[in-house]
Parts: sequence; structure tokens; C-alpha cells
Amino acid sequence: MQTLISNIKQEVAKVIIAQDEMIEGLLIALVCEGHILVEGVPGLAKTSTIKALSTAIDLDFKRVQFTPDLLPSDILGAQIYDPSSNSFKIKKGPIFTNLLLADEINRSPSKVQSALLEAMQERQVTIGDKSFEVGYPFMVMATQNPLEQEGVYRLPEAQLDRFMFKILIKHNEYDDELEIMRRIANQTAKEITTLSISIIGELKEIKLKIKNIYIDPKIEKYILDIIRATREENSNITYGASPRASIDLYKASKAKALIDGKNFVSPSDVVSMAYLVLRHRIGLSYQAQAQKIEADDILKDIIKNIPIP
Repeated sequence: MQTLISNIKQEVAKVIIAQDEMIEGLLIALVCEGHILVEGVPGLAKTSTIKALSTAIDLDFKRVQFTPDLLPSDILGAQIYDPSSNSFKIKKGPIFTNLLLADEINRSPSKVQSALLEAMQERQVTIGDKSFEVGYPFMVMATQNPLEQEGVYRLPEAQLDRFMFKILIKHNEYDDELEIMRRIANQTAKEITTLSISIIGELKEIKLKIKNIYIDPKIEKYILDIIRATREENSNITYGASPRASIDLYKASKAKALIDGKNFVSPSDVVSMAYLVLRHRIGLSYQAQAQKIEADDILKDIIKNIPIP
């Protein structure tokens, strides 16, 4: 497992520099059958990262640019009338893939955003009166730009709760950005080599290994204590995390332990995954927003006040 993950990271690193949290988040979400929401300003290699991952493990990749005039059928597909046969045929949309990049998802209204919900939850798409399975594996990576507020639509809570992780991408360090500038300007980036593996078989084996990772009952209660603390009365929180969050944190903690070469979950695994799993599942009150309090600040206080098992 560690060799496979190391090889994937090594290939992705040929074109992506220093975005370790995003790369690891993609890998954990992929093996846990989750989806991720990535927030960051333009130019931080969000598209390049998922494209590099798809090349490294030979998975189908499609990108949809979300815009205000986008329709659900542009993503899902539609019934098309065929005059030659006097019948309707199904034309499948870009959602039928393995890795789907929903670029600037908050550029489209809720009706379009919700078109992804069935595929994200049920791994199927309904067109007309028929349902079709999407590819396996299937993962949505959605991006949003935190700077621009004009012409954007807030993601509904039901949509946000479908994302396993929310990853915040920041600008690279000085030396990393210098290397990026040199590579791109001089066109010296290396080509990614597709790994000679059967990724579907590997994913099934990894899922079995994750299932066998030991998690102590005290750690299980620690996870639940963190989740339930987000629901307690707090002037900075309007609503807390759902039961889906506890499931995601449980799975992510076990996957993190496996990736780090351990056969058990430690409190540090839980804490490192808690921010990714919970930061988009906490509703900030107007008071918190006025005081510029972030979800991560609230989570930091919650985790600090819960005894470590």
C-alpha cells in the first residue's frame, strides 16, 4: 500500500509542486469513495492535480466549467430524438467518468449544483425513466474561488454535506513558487508515466485493508465527541455536523493510518482529518462572520477542550 501511494505521489509530483494536502486528500477520498471540495484562488494547480492523478492511475477524467447558463442536462445528459428511428436515444453527459472536475461549482445556481447529488450519493444518474451507473471508481472534485462574490451562488447545506473533505489551498512557499515559475516558463516539467497497475483491483484490496485497520473504542468515542461538540449551543455556530460527518471522519481516520503505514488509528489521525471533514459542515453565525471567526478556529477550540484518549 505504502509503495503504491508513494509511486502515485511521485508521478503527480512531476508536474505538481508542494500541494501535499490536496494530493493526499484526493487519494484518501478516492479509496473511501468520497468527494472533495477545494477552495483557493485561481492558478494553484487544482485542475492540474486531478488531471495528473487520472493520468498516473489511468482513470477517465472530465472537466465541467460551471457557469450561470449551465443546465443539468449539460452535466447528466438527455434524451435525444432520433428521426431515423422515430425514437428517443440517451446521450450521456460528462458525469459518466471516473474523476469529474466541477470547476467553480458556485458559478451555477442550486438547480445545476443539485444535478450532481444523485451521482455523488447513489453512484447513478437518472435520465428520463431510466437509471444508469456512473463509472467505478467515481469521484467529484469541485472547486470554488473564495475571492469573487459577484455572480456566485452559495452551495446548499445538503450539497456541502455530500463532500467528504473541504481542502483550503494557499499560495506556495517562496522556493516552491520559484521552481514552478522555472518549470512552466522553460517547459521543463516531466511527463507523467501511467503506472502499470489495475487500479480497480488495487482499490478493492486497499478498501479491505482499511476495513482491517484497528480502531479502539476510545478512539471511536473521541470521534463522536468531536462531532457532537459541533452541535452544542455556541454563539458562533448556527448548526453542527450531520451523522454523515461522523462516518466520513471514521473512514478518513482509518485511511490516513493506512497511508502512514500503521495498522491502528491514533488520536493524531483523527485530529488531522477533522478539519478537512468538518470545516464545511459547520454553519457560522452572523456574529462569528462579523468577527471574522473561521470554522477552523472553532474546530481548534473544540478539539482543544476534548480530552485525548
